[in-house]
Formats: sequence, structure tokens, C-alpha cells
Amino acid sequence: MTAGIEELGKRATAGSGINWVTAIFMILFHVGAVAALFFFSWKVVLLLVFLNWVSGSLGIGLGYHRLLTHRGYKTPKWLEYFLTTCGTLALQGGPIFWVATHRIHHKYSDKEGDPHSPRDGKWWAHMGWVLVGKSMHHDTSTLARYVPDLAKDKFHVRITKYHYVPMIVLGVVLLAIGGLPFLLWGVFLRTVVGLHSTWMVNSATHTWGSRRFATRDESTNSWWVALLSFGEGWHNNHHAHPVSARHGLAWYEIDFNWYAISALRKLGLARKVYAVDLATRPPASEMASAEVAEDLVSV
Repeated sequence: MTAGIEELGKRATAGSGINWVTAIFMILFHVGAVAALFFFSWKVVLLLVFLNWVSGSLGIGLGYHRLLTHRGYKTPKWLEYFLTTCGTLALQGGPIFWVATHRIHHKYSDKEGDPHSPRDGKWWAHMGWVLVGKSMHHDTSTLARYVPDLAKDKFHVRITKYHYVPMIVLGVVLLAIGGLPFLLWGVFLRTVVGLHSTWMVNSATHTWGSRRFATRDESTNSWWVALLSFGEGWHNNHHAHPVSARHGLAWYEIDFNWYAISALRKLGLARKVYAVDLATRPPASEMASAEVAEDLVSV
């Protein structure tokens, strides 16, 4: 497995300039997203909504973020691998790079070393960090330090290396069954919508919104980002309690990803699900993310 991680690191390491491969793909997908608008029908809208849920909620929210990065709950391996595969459809890289980047973000949130802090500029936090410099493409030693759990898993190493394959397969299937409209809406426009929804968590929820917890970073809660990202916009809640699988803590904080995890638990497909116990948490004024212990209970 070490050799596999070293190969991934060597292939992914980028210089300090523009990541041209990433930039070219971003341009092509945005052009394809605009072209999709000329092939409107309610059928392709429904296709986009469904696939955006598969890639953005099941893949990024449940899979890459709350399961792989923070281990807020556990699932059978087959389900973990399925959610991971869904995550590759979001065009946000393989699980090893995504998880490593997000763990680094939490370690250095809004400080030097944070890969996408708005303190370096709102454009940088939203999209610039992907296009310039290392972005998710850290060296081998960084990957090994932040993702030792994934580095030991053959599936995660392999799918990180070939993370583009599921997207290609999906594109071929959509083109075969629905022609160009299905391809443009189900791959290009859907991917662009998902990317910007995720990037809003990096940029908008470290810039605007409310703060329930006095964390040491600038994370905020944003209801509209939460709606776009299936619940990831309750970012201040998350930074205060990163291991919690539940981000929307109040009844009015809509968190579709949490609802899905709760459904998996009821079906016996999720266990050791951790959530913040609001009844025992200290007042917001006494809390700091680097100091407070997690008030978590397994539900």
C-alpha cells in the first residue's frame, strides 16, 4: 500500500503555478454546463436533481465528508465503497486527496496552512485554490500523515488512482440512453452545480452567516448554503463538533445528509453514529474548537 500511495503522490504533486489539467477540465465542464441550457426539458431537470443527490449528498456529504474524513459513523465496507464511488462522480478528486485536504483544513482552519481560507481572498477560497498551486495535490509525506486509515485500504488507493473512471462510465451510459441532453445535464451541468455548492461551504460559510459556537476559526452557519449542499452549510456547528454526523443541530436547521444517515441507522446499515448532545454542551461563550471536548453520544 505504501508504494501505491507514493505513486499517487508523485502523480498528483503540482507546482506553484496554474494546475493546467484541472483548469482545462473546469473550463470544459463550465462550457458544457452552459450548452446544457439549450437542451431543456423536465426530464433532464429530474435527472440532474437525482444525480446531484447521488454525487453531492451520498457521495460527498455522507461518504467523503462525514464517513471517511471524520468517521462520524460506521457502515459495512460494501456501503462505504459504494458511497465513495458516488463521491467520485462529483469531480472533486479521489477519496485520499479529498480527505487529506479536508483534514488539513480542520487542522489549520483560517490560519496559515489552510488550503482554502477566505483570508487569502474570497475567490481563492471558492475556486482559486483548486486552479493554482498544490490545491488537493499534496506530496506523499502529507498524504501519509493525514490519511493513514485510507492508505491501508486497497480499494481507496485504487479508486483514488482511477477516480475518473466512474464519471466516464456514467457519461457513456447517459449518452447511450438519453443522447446529448442527458450527457450535458447529467454530467456537465450537474457537476458544475455540485462543485459550486461544495465550494460555497469553503468560501461563503467562512465569510457570511451566524455563529452559534465561539470557534477559533471564522466558520459560520448559512441556511442557504445548507440547502444547496444537503446540510453542509451548518459549518460553524460542524467546526465546533467535527466528529458529529449531525450538522443541523436545531429542528429548523435542515440537514438532508443527517436524515439519510438516520435512515441508514434505522435500516441497520449505520452504527456508532455520533451526534452532539445539545443538552450537555457548554454555553457558546465558553467554547473553542481547539479546547472543548466533544459532547457526543452514539445514537
